[in-house]
Amino acid sequence: MWNVPGCDHDRDHDFKPWVEVIINQLKGGSMQLDMLSIVGMPGIGKTTLAQKVYHDPSVTSHFHVRAWCCISQTYNKRDLLSEILACIDQKAQFSETKEDDDLPDIIRKNLKGKKYLIFLDDVWDIEAWHTLKISFPDDANGSRILLTSRDHEITGNRHVVQLLTDDESWELLQTNVANARVEVYPPELNVLGRKIARNCKGLPLSIVIISGILATLDQAGWVEVLNSLSSNIVCDTDQCKSILELSYIHLPDHLKPCLLYFGAFREDQAIPTQRLKWLWIAEGFVQKNESKSPEEIVEGYITSLIKRSLVTVGKQRSLGGVKTCHIHDLLHVFCKGKAKDINFLQLSKEAFDGPHHLRRLSYGSDLKYIAKSRIFFTRIRSLLLRCNYFSSKDTDYMLSFVFVLKLLRVLDLGNTEIGYTFPSELCLLVHLRYLAVKFQGRKLKIPSSLANLSNLETLLLTVHCFDRAHCLLPDALWNMQKLRHLHVYGAFIDIRLANDSLDSSSTLYDLATFSTPKFYLGQSMVQMMRKFPNVRELKCRLLESEESTGESNAIAEMGFLTQLESLKLTLADGVEE
Repeated sequence: MWNVPGCDHDRDHDFKPWVEVIINQLKGGSMQLDMLSIVGMPGIGKTTLAQKVYHDPSVTSHFHVRAWCCISQTYNKRDLLSEILACIDQKAQFSETKEDDDLPDIIRKNLKGKKYLIFLDDVWDIEAWHTLKISFPDDANGSRILLTSRDHEITGNRHVVQLLTDDESWELLQTNVANARVEVYPPELNVLGRKIARNCKGLPLSIVIISGILATLDQAGWVEVLNSLSSNIVCDTDQCKSILELSYIHLPDHLKPCLLYFGAFREDQAIPTQRLKWLWIAEGFVQKNESKSPEEIVEGYITSLIKRSLVTVGKQRSLGGVKTCHIHDLLHVFCKGKAKDINFLQLSKEAFDGPHHLRRLSYGSDLKYIAKSRIFFTRIRSLLLRCNYFSSKDTDYMLSFVFVLKLLRVLDLGNTEIGYTFPSELCLLVHLRYLAVKFQGRKLKIPSSLANLSNLETLLLTVHCFDRAHCLLPDALWNMQKLRHLHVYGAFIDIRLANDSLDSSSTLYDLATFSTPKFYLGQSMVQMMRKFPNVRELKCRLLESEESTGESNAIAEMGFLTQLESLKLTLADGVEE
């Protein structure tokens, strides 16, 4: 057993030796399948340390296959195994007709003969490990299991993460406050800062969160924070909870719903920031500003939460900005509890009986339960389904209660495949601002009744198909004047129009992001693009046509797209420019 100093994102120099120790154990030692565990209390930095190890270049090159899976306290075996399978084989698709017991066999076959590293984050007890370990073959090739846990009974080669000392706590707080403040903080705050750091009781998460608060306050505010912490003589974990509450209290009002909304997602989920921003806009969280677009305003919200150390950056976008983000699991628990207490959002995995005035629901279980409970949310505004799969009966259940949701503004089915056709019943939800749906099959035809959704701002369609798929959008699409974001993932959009239809169709002046339409090179392509002249991000596929023979200036003629910030073109032969 090894004792590791407490660690976090800003203290690489402190735990770098321990990263090297764990990497050496992963790459060396016995050729038999071995398990290494990183153990410690919540908020102490276990996942941060594991991330440094998992993403180290020497680790990524050493193992043939790697998979990262988060295990919550109330985990679902089928969901966990499906997640692991998706990591090791992106083309894998688990049929609803197969039994749960088939999944371990499928995973074993995929891993057979390969040197793999499986990371299991936040294993609450040894039972969760026993549930999963039968899925991992031992081919005596140096494969490894790395896990984090707060349970000291977990066996294997353990690395115990220790609390920070008072000096380490003060150093961390100083660094984080200095990085977050615009101006240098005065030296007279040092005495207060040391006392505040000591009251965080060595938990890196508590110190980082407190730093985000202090960076926005003057000396009187620091005194208030110190008094608040000093009045709570509680255990370390409860102290962290009180710090999270304090951080929430100090948030500006417009950021509070944005933070609580993270509770709608799965614990430790890497959340695409674009999707998050579009959801916030659809929910009405954005304060209007004549000089900025809603997307620009909400980008500032994300930045503010990151600067306050409440949101962690995952991946960066190639053009700048944040691609994915997430929050700590303790903060996730806080957001869920606070959101439920103030009737902002409710998460459920089974039938429930209220409240009647529920506004938002994030649901992750069998839809037959939600169908039975539909009487309790006739006034619901937002529904996010977190199921990993639908059966045909589930789709029927979903459509059976969709008529009740007359006031729905947000419907997110983006993680759940609902079949091969677009349900026309969805087109009855005329108040929708955000719609995300996932399908199967090679060809998807969207009904013309989609235009009934005149308030729709964001439309996200995902097609799960191993071959090239196509999505046929109706001509009526051009009448949806409020549409700002239109994306079809996994398929190309066929939007060819006859010349008479092209001339008479409306222009989508507000369309800001668009992917992935299919255009035939030539003047018809240019005419089509003039239907969305203010697009900022465009990803499309270009094909040759008789009209384009001998032409070379079609792309150059796109100069009228003066707002364009990002352009990705895929030619028919697969070459990208």
